[in-house]
Formats: sequence, C-alpha cells, structure tokens
Amino acid sequence: MSGAEEKERFSGDIPRSEATSSILPTVNPVTEKPQAPPAAFHPAVYVVAWITMSSSVILFNKWILDTAGFRFPIILTTWHLAFGTLMTQILARTTTLLDGRKKVKMTGRVYLRAIMPIGLFFSLSLICGNLTYLYLSVAFIQMLKATTPVAVLLCSWVMGLAQPNLKVLFNISFIVFGVIIASFGEISFVLAGFLFQLGGVIFEAIRLTLVERLLSSAEYKMDPLVSFYYFAPICAIMNGLVSLVFEVPYIHLTDIARVGYLTLLANAMVAFGLNVCVVFLIGRTSAVVMTLCGVLKDILLVFASIMIWGTPVTWTQYFGYSIALGGMVYYKLGADSIKSFFSELVRQWAEFGSKHPAQRKVIVFGVSILTIFLILGGLAPTAGYDTRQMVESSTKWFANKKGTTNGS
Repeated sequence: MSGAEEKERFSGDIPRSEATSSILPTVNPVTEKPQAPPAAFHPAVYVVAWITMSSSVILFNKWILDTAGFRFPIILTTWHLAFGTLMTQILARTTTLLDGRKKVKMTGRVYLRAIMPIGLFFSLSLICGNLTYLYLSVAFIQMLKATTPVAVLLCSWVMGLAQPNLKVLFNISFIVFGVIIASFGEISFVLAGFLFQLGGVIFEAIRLTLVERLLSSAEYKMDPLVSFYYFAPICAIMNGLVSLVFEVPYIHLTDIARVGYLTLLANAMVAFGLNVCVVFLIGRTSAVVMTLCGVLKDILLVFASIMIWGTPVTWTQYFGYSIALGGMVYYKLGADSIKSFFSELVRQWAEFGSKHPAQRKVIVFGVSILTIFLILGGLAPTAGYDTRQMVESSTKWFANKKGTTNGS
C-alpha cells in the first residue's frame, strides 16, 4: 500500500466531530460585535417620557416668558442651545450616545455648506417660536403648528425633492381649512403673534427640507442627538449675535434673579432632555404610533393651556382644530395604515381585558375621570374660578417666599 493511500485511509478514519473541532473560527470572538440588547423598558414608557418632556418644554417656556415676566425669548433660546452644546460635548466624551457621529463624514466644507444653512433656519424657527409665546396662548399656538406638514410638503415641491401631486394637495387642504376655522374662532387674536408663528412654521419647514436633502446621502445619516451635536454650537452663536442687538442692552441681572437661576437651569435641562428622549423613542415605536402620540400631545397641551392659564377656547376652534388634526393624521398615515392600526389596537385591548380584567377596569375608570376633569377644566373660566388669578397668586406667593428667605 502506498503512502498516499495510507494518508487517505487514515484521514477518513478521523471522526467528524474531531475534524471540525480543529477548524479555526472565521471571526475573532474577541472582536465580534455582540447583538444589541433588547429594550430595557416597554415602548409605552418611551412614549410617555417623550410626551411629558415635549409638553413640559412648551409649558415651561410659556410660563417663564409670560407668567414669570422674563420677556427675553432670544436670550432664553440662546441659553438652551449653549447648555445643549455643553451637554452634547460631555456626552460625546463620557457615553456612547453620540458614537454615531464617528460614522458621519463631516468636513469643514460640508459644515459650511450644509450645517450652517440648516442652523440658520433652526435659529430663526426657535426665535420666532419663542416670540410667539409673548402674544398668543399655548392652545392657539398648537393649532397653528398643525400647518407644519403643509409647509414642509410645499417646500419639498419648491426644492425639487418631491413632485407636485394634486391628490396630496387636496388631502392637506383639510389641514389648512381647519386651522383657518380655528383662527376665526380665536378670541385673543394678536396679528404680531400670528405672523411670528407663521414665520416659525415656514423656517421650520425649510429646515426640515434641508435636513431631508442632507440625510438623503448615506454618508450623512445621523440620529437627532447627533444632529443636535452639530447644529447646537452654530445656532447658539447665531442666536447670541441676534440677542446682542435686540435684548442684551435691555436685560438686567434682576430680571434673571426674579425668575431664578435654578429655574433657568431646570428649563435648559428639560429642553435638552427632550432631545435625548427622541433618540430613545426612535426605533422603539412605529411611524403610526409616533404620529398619533404627537396628536395626543397637542390635544393635551390645548387642555393644559385651558386649565393653567384659563385660556378661552371657543367651540369654533374645537371644530376647526379637529378637522386640522384629522387631516394631518390622514395625510401622514393614509387610510390603510389607520385601519390596520386600530384593528390591531382593538385586538390587543380585548386580549389585555381577557388576561387582566381588573387592570382594564382601573384604566377605563382612570381615563373616564381624566376626561371629565379635562372637560371641567375647559369650562373653568365660566364654572366658578379664575385660573389666571390662581397662577398670578401662586407667582406672588413664590416671590414673597423668596424675598422672605433672602431677608432672613
């Protein structure tokens, strides 16, 4: 028998398990990336956190600029952006939340030609948005913000990112029609505030369209927090320059002390926390859920404005805003997505009721009580107490308390 035949017979006698055990791995176990861990919380937790933070930012800003008398919206916006710049720099060096920036091929030319124009319109939208709080109620502002999808669509047509479509134009016309009805029903209509909010919507639409065009390239894909990492510094500088002309010459340290340094710090932390919540929310829920949650947030803000500041809202506004919200949901999702979502929602609710009947009854009872409370809150200005007077009394009490503490 030849040596070749002996080797052939010998190799054939080796058991398969032993043969395969000696094969080297194709991937180094040390360098192989582990799979992403599952979400630590239920998606509902992220949704509630986002709604809470987003609503808190709006109500907090309105309280500082209007109720607390800190009538310097550009300085407040600059403070938010400066604080956000500091926090993103800290997070980039201490956490992995901003590791996505390493995949972005950011150069000086790209920053100058893409990031700075977006930052300019971002600054203008923030300035106009905060100036609006000086003139209009939170409820009416949320109604006007419903036109943002319309402005974004028109900007995308003008910039060539989408082809004009008469069917889509007809769908979004319901949003415009509803907002027009709500505007006619507004009791405390102020033209200056309306124009500021209209400018804010237009600037925001241009910004979103520019961001869409930037993110259309795979080289510049980034999540909202990474985007804020790049946009916040230039926006803070732009807003700061504007505030130097229009607000800094008129502000005094007593204006800041009256609001409170800790209050302004808490306000900036809530504003930055919203950016972090958005990052955790994306990927945990579908586009349908995010759209409906946005609508829910807007509705809750309207009722919050009614209960906190006693904002009068007419039935004409309710009717117009309902049309606008319905048109926005239909435009963003479409009939098929809405039907499938609610069918799945009914199925899961029935399944939850069969497994947890007691908890289902508690939820129904809680929602019923909340609905009654919101309705009574909407009737509050004519139902026996003045919420505006309550807010003013609370503000005076805190001011007196602070004075007493400083005096002691």
